[in-house]
Amino acid sequence: MNELRYQSGFGNEFASEAVPGTLPIGRNSPQKVARGLYAELLSGTAFTAPRAANRRTWMYRRQPGVAVAGIAHEAMPHATWKTGAAMGVVTPPDPLRWNPVPVPTDRALDFVDGVHTIVVNGDADAQVGIAAHLVLINRSMERAFVNADGEMLIVPQEGALTIRTELGVLALRPGEIALIPRGLVFQVLVQGASRAYVCENYGAHFRLPELGPIGSNGLANARDFQAPAAAFDADPQPMEIVRKFGGAFWRTRVAASPFNVVAWHGNLVPMKYDTANFMTIGSISVDHPDPSIFTVLTSPSDTPGVANCDFVIFPPRWMVAEDTFRPPWYHRNVMSEFMGLVHGQYDAKPEGFKPGGMSLHNAMVPHGPDAEAFEKASSAALVPHKLDDTLAFMFESRWRFCCTEFALRGGALDADYASCWAPLADRFQP
Repeated sequence: MNELRYQSGFGNEFASEAVPGTLPIGRNSPQKVARGLYAELLSGTAFTAPRAANRRTWMYRRQPGVAVAGIAHEAMPHATWKTGAAMGVVTPPDPLRWNPVPVPTDRALDFVDGVHTIVVNGDADAQVGIAAHLVLINRSMERAFVNADGEMLIVPQEGALTIRTELGVLALRPGEIALIPRGLVFQVLVQGASRAYVCENYGAHFRLPELGPIGSNGLANARDFQAPAAAFDADPQPMEIVRKFGGAFWRTRVAASPFNVVAWHGNLVPMKYDTANFMTIGSISVDHPDPSIFTVLTSPSDTPGVANCDFVIFPPRWMVAEDTFRPPWYHRNVMSEFMGLVHGQYDAKPEGFKPGGMSLHNAMVPHGPDAEAFEKASSAALVPHKLDDTLAFMFESRWRFCCTEFALRGGALDADYASCWAPLADRFQP
């Protein structure tokens, strides 16, 4: 494989070749591709999708996908990876929180084995909704994986990940994220125990949000998203491939590695993004803007302004507003909020919400700062203050989340979560 090299941008046309002179000029599918390769198109949208929304990549590979995709797939059980609301269980309208789940040491778990679905909504076949997974990993993948149900947004929390894809390699550490297109073959390699959150998006592709009154600059910049340089196996060996297809899992053995793409160009590509490059927007006078100002990526729904999924981060930032309660305010939301903490403290839950933990506040479920955060923020001196050593995130969806059996009965659910609001007494002074 080539050394790691990256190109920057989001939604634009990318191109990369591991061997110079491989990419065709002026034609996507010439009669004969250079160096005896095959041309293959990976389409992420319908052929007739509007140009601005069309996603596809041309690959020039040693063998076409049909030759290395395998046949006679065998059904493969997966007890903890669930798809769509139909695979959830009855979920109470309570605020829910989970303690960090340790990476097991008594059994081997690669990325595929390690997926434990926490919440689900929507329907993969209807191409709507998402699933939020916790992934526990203690060994590298020797097999390959392809998800036909949705794209995968990977948020490492503990340990570095190396994501090997058909189009090249992404090196990922906590604080960075990766977006893997639906239908792309990949592997996840680790160097010890690792933990990550994953949003499996069945709906519209993630994209950068519109900026509206913010203008042309701010939030996540397109140029900070990096795509990999082309890389391929010099000596392709037989390999198992696992496919996720309609919520079911299938495996097959192929004669040669699918990582055989020598060159490619297109805009349906794996990408990584360093959240340290996010340009936070906030009040420099008074009051508290909506948390939508922290949106990194959005998957729109058929209702303008109401997302299938928003990916939101709460990174280090300065707090300077005067006469303002600075933590998130108490609220009930039409959107459902699944949250995780990569590192540090979350300002609304300084003690109970731990790195590697999770929370769920479904549609119209009241939530907000715990009593400790309320007391501290209500009496704090409102001098400029920097929230540092913190990175929380949210997968926010218009659809109600259903928990899984693992989430409600797997042992990590914090049965004492609601007690964090118990000291919030009635202080009314008529």
